[in-house]
Amino acid sequence: MEGTAHADTMKSYTVDQIRTMFLEFFESKDHRILPSASLIPHGDPTLLLTVAGMVPFKHYFLGLEKPVHPRVTTSQKCIRTGDIENVGLTDRHGTFFEMLGNFSFGDYFKKEIIPWSWEFSLDYLNLPADKLWITIYLDDDEAFEIWNKDVGVPAERIVRLGKEDNFWETGAGPCGPCSEIHIDRGEEFGCGKLDCKPGCDCERFMEFWNLVFIQFHQDGDKYIPLDQKSIDTGMGLERVAALLQGKTSIFEIDNLRPILDGVSKIAKVGYGEDPKSDISLRVITDHARAVAFLVADGVLPSNEGRGYVLRRLIRRAIRHGRLLNISESFLNRVVEMVIAQMKAAYPELVERADYVYKVVGLEEERFNETLEQGIGLLSDLVVKAKKAGLTEIAGKDAFLLYDTFGFPLDLTREILDDDNMTVDEIGFKQAMEAQRERARKSRSDYGYLDSSLEVFKDLAGSVTTEFVGYEQNKINTKIKGIILNGVSVETVEEKAQVEIILEQTPFYAEGGGQVADRGLITTNTGSVRVNDVREPVHGLISHLGVVETGYISKDNDAEASIDLGRRQNTARHHTATHLLHRALKDILGDHVNQAGSYVGPESLRFDFTHFQGLTDSELELIEAKVNEEILKDSQVTSETTDLESAKKQGAMALFGEKYETEVRMIRVGSDSLELCGGTHVQSTGQIGLFKLISEGSVAAGVRRIEAVVGTGALEYVRGQESVLKELQSKLQTQIKDLPAQIDRILEDNKRLERELATFKQQTVLGALDELIAGAEKLEDGAIVVAEVEAASPEDMRTLGDRIRDRLDPVAIMLAAKNEDKVLFLSMVSKSLVKKGVHAGQVVKTAAQICGGGGGGRPDMAQAGGRIPEKLPEALEKSKILFGEQMKGIK
Repeated sequence: MEGTAHADTMKSYTVDQIRTMFLEFFESKDHRILPSASLIPHGDPTLLLTVAGMVPFKHYFLGLEKPVHPRVTTSQKCIRTGDIENVGLTDRHGTFFEMLGNFSFGDYFKKEIIPWSWEFSLDYLNLPADKLWITIYLDDDEAFEIWNKDVGVPAERIVRLGKEDNFWETGAGPCGPCSEIHIDRGEEFGCGKLDCKPGCDCERFMEFWNLVFIQFHQDGDKYIPLDQKSIDTGMGLERVAALLQGKTSIFEIDNLRPILDGVSKIAKVGYGEDPKSDISLRVITDHARAVAFLVADGVLPSNEGRGYVLRRLIRRAIRHGRLLNISESFLNRVVEMVIAQMKAAYPELVERADYVYKVVGLEEERFNETLEQGIGLLSDLVVKAKKAGLTEIAGKDAFLLYDTFGFPLDLTREILDDDNMTVDEIGFKQAMEAQRERARKSRSDYGYLDSSLEVFKDLAGSVTTEFVGYEQNKINTKIKGIILNGVSVETVEEKAQVEIILEQTPFYAEGGGQVADRGLITTNTGSVRVNDVREPVHGLISHLGVVETGYISKDNDAEASIDLGRRQNTARHHTATHLLHRALKDILGDHVNQAGSYVGPESLRFDFTHFQGLTDSELELIEAKVNEEILKDSQVTSETTDLESAKKQGAMALFGEKYETEVRMIRVGSDSLELCGGTHVQSTGQIGLFKLISEGSVAAGVRRIEAVVGTGALEYVRGQESVLKELQSKLQTQIKDLPAQIDRILEDNKRLERELATFKQQTVLGALDELIAGAEKLEDGAIVVAEVEAASPEDMRTLGDRIRDRLDPVAIMLAAKNEDKVLFLSMVSKSLVKKGVHAGQVVKTAAQICGGGGGGRPDMAQAGGRIPEKLPEALEKSKILFGEQMKGIK
């Protein structure tokens, strides 16, 4: 039955209460509660960020991995920026939100989830049954029967809608109809039409829960029923909180309003007093939440990918702070409020708070500089437009200011108004729409459930590759799958580019920064040279290579052997990265965290969070500490345990990384303990010498160290020694005396440069008397036009100043040849400038004769030319022009 006791006034719950209530409700229905996954999707190159609650479970829905439990429930943190321009303008748009969800992977279906969703809505959220409406897909009669007959929702409150509203599909792969629960907010929110109902564009009916029934596999125009049907539901936590708390805006719920009030206090602006100010207050509140979570999950500001999303959010928030007349740095104060509101549900925000503050503070400092650049660029655009006789700047330029420098169109308009100029708003909107289209295409490319791994689905259901590479380098195994051009096949011939799936393998698949093994797979009919190894889905290892001889068939017995020398060199570098990580923390501080790495047979690269360049002294200490640990020849041991036990033991984990419930710990000596799936040496002494090669910046707040170990380090040192020996031979001195000898050479060089400069200046000035004597004297002043020997513009200016001092008033044109170029310098006394003599006009004409250009002020100008042989003509023309200008003086 629909229900009788639920038309009461809705009960108000806090966000934390709603979250807990939802999770515990589905836990009572035999769901396993899982923590929110990172905002960085794990193992999913099709997505920049986690945009929905189902994202962490895509491989489960696709049947590529076995779920940890057939029923799961989560509150997932999400970021969506597709409608970022609407944030602050509406009551419901935000970039950061939490998605409550429950999921069934081939377990229960409509018969269970529809009554459960009704039960939760009425008995837990206390929503009035007579205000709830249901939408279903056009021909989903099964859902209609359950809603109407089993639950008791009147047929007139069940609305059938088309594919655009109530069907999830991507063009290929799992898909299905959906059903949404809406609440009638009242006629005051509506359009006034008598037949107004869900599906209408007005604000009366608010959807708060979407139930997706994954029951088909789409193949082109065909919809094939799935044997195992699944459920994916999503409820926006902020939206339902606003509903229960009687708020019309998500920004007024209990965990957002305190942040908004804090921003209001910083800006000294009351919320609700001015619509424009309210927009900025809401933007800053929302963006600060997104920024805090993105940085805490390991995203760093950059100009591409998810780093660009973060940078854009930070800069938009700061820009809106400027619109509120907040001139000082303020964003970290807002981030602190976010952490205070969200720490109960997300304690990692507190653990990483200092790091978050450093990243945000540095980016805010950088943007303050960028903002000035943007204003400067706009000023340049105005100058160019005016010179061209235009009163409007191009829309694409306004969009560049918006997209790169965070300038809203309103700000550009405001600045242009001061210059009586406008902006091409149609062009701006076209550029904006083009970007939106790119974003939409990007979203549609990954779709709801990505089917790009479909070829592995059958294999994943029947084959699990056992990795035995920690213990063995060569094994006898069996070929369980062959993939050619994205299609599973039975046999491949010589020279084919293939992917081989083995029953067992010693090959390490690329991961955790470590490169893949290389080697050979051999059968009695042929061999495959393995050049790369990957794990496209959990538990399935794919060997990419070329059929070198003969042919290879599925189910053949095979021998798999790795390139042992390459593996050993890679292991040396991997263990060295662990020692380096520990040394960086010990010497620089606990804020240091791994931000990326590359571990190969030739070298290692380690990216880490730090906010300034390392000194020579710090680098020496780091290198010494690593080598000290190597000399101890400490044991390197591994242990498999559960994640919580590993954390309690102090194992370092990469934040933003997804770990299984069972993890592998690598202990190096007594100090280094990390979660790691890579290959390592047995003791640190096997690493050999550790040598730092370079240190530098790769992004805001991220430094990079490159180093080599073992024979690579020896080769590097020998190379340095070779350079020293060559210098020793050329300078005829001992190596220990090289620094002093080089200092003497540099000092001698500086002295000789000073003497040469003095000599050149004397040579130039030596021509002074001759130039003055050859000056053409007119009634109102003198004219000096001549070619001179001068090494630089500075020498010419010095000579020009001296001539002007001696002959004032005078008009001067000097020219000097420098290889295949000509340099012109013109100077005119101020008294002549006032009478109309113009250095810039004369020098421009001279330069044009010599195939160049330039110009300048009336009193001084310089230019260049590319045809030295025309210099006499140019000088003669200069003399004529100066003469005409001076004769024209009245």
